[in-house]
Amino acid sequence: MLTPDLDTLSAWQFTLPPELIASRPAARRDDSRLLIVDRRHGRIEHAATRDLAGFLDPGDLLIFNNTQVLPARLFGFRTATGGRWEGLFVEQSGTTDWIVLCETRGRLKPGETITVVRADRMMQGREGDASKSMPDMMQASNLLLTLQEKRQDGSWRVTLSDQRTPLEILSEFGSLPLPPYMGRKLADADDSIRYQTVYASEPGAVAAPTAGLHFSPDLLQSCRDRGLNTAEVTLHVGIGTFRPVASERLSEHHMHHEWCRVPAATADAIAVTQLHAQHVVAIGTTTIRTLESVFAACGRICPWEGQTNLFIRPGFDFQVCDRLLTNFHLPGSTLLVLVAAMAGYDLMMEAYRKAIEERYRFYSYGDAMLIL
Repeated sequence: MLTPDLDTLSAWQFTLPPELIASRPAARRDDSRLLIVDRRHGRIEHAATRDLAGFLDPGDLLIFNNTQVLPARLFGFRTATGGRWEGLFVEQSGTTDWIVLCETRGRLKPGETITVVRADRMMQGREGDASKSMPDMMQASNLLLTLQEKRQDGSWRVTLSDQRTPLEILSEFGSLPLPPYMGRKLADADDSIRYQTVYASEPGAVAAPTAGLHFSPDLLQSCRDRGLNTAEVTLHVGIGTFRPVASERLSEHHMHHEWCRVPAATADAIAVTQLHAQHVVAIGTTTIRTLESVFAACGRICPWEGQTNLFIRPGFDFQVCDRLLTNFHLPGSTLLVLVAAMAGYDLMMEAYRKAIEERYRFYSYGDAMLIL
């Protein structure tokens, strides 16, 4: 079978039965299944995530992304008309403004105000609590958002009536921003726990680093018992993770920027691991992008922080990570392209074919793959 032109988006499409998209997590974090992709032998095996440590070698270094998902999804009403409005916090702009994605019926205009209501009250209203009607929710809210200008990417620069930090405001009014393919806009109490990694400590993401969702305290302990070492980086997953590739040719695609950091302790741990010819295991695509971005910027791994828009495609020369734990990704996504850059196109597409055949669960709450 001939390999297609890998610069075309069509080369990265596949048919996924919708019932394989996981809208809820497994009963336990480490109950998920694990597909092993062995590059050296061209072999694909089936396992369980709880057995991950047994596929790695003592002395290997696991590197986790410690970002924490912000409650970045906002709900409200257009103050003048009462029309429903939904927003997604993207980032702070200056001292008083935010960048927000907006969703509503009808056209928004600069100068218009939005009355933002607490997400828990919006949930109660949707569940039929008559005391949580639209006028009552608007009257009870003390947060107004004024639209200033629409940006080229479709987002809006807005000014808020509340001068607290984004984290403080979002913690009161926001909800975790579940990916669109889950079919649930309002996160529930279970999501507030399961859509965060157990080691999340740095607030700033609008989506979870999903490979890390499989790690329970028990799985982390089994990794330590195996003699595996651990370290952390930070990459705040941005809205680009929800946006599809717009161009047919990947070489014309502009990757989104995301802020990342490698601390000194992690740089030192990588140096020691490589000195002893052990493996550096990236837990998730965000981790691998962070580490390879730093190497590209510095020519080595060193303490570093800044913005990255690195697009890893087939032909990329990996300098830091040689093993990867990842989830199953969307057809035509840059993340699918990244994992194929590490495993090879033919082997990766065969792995996805077998995963579908064996009814693996896909996307954020789905199963995992280990590339060796």
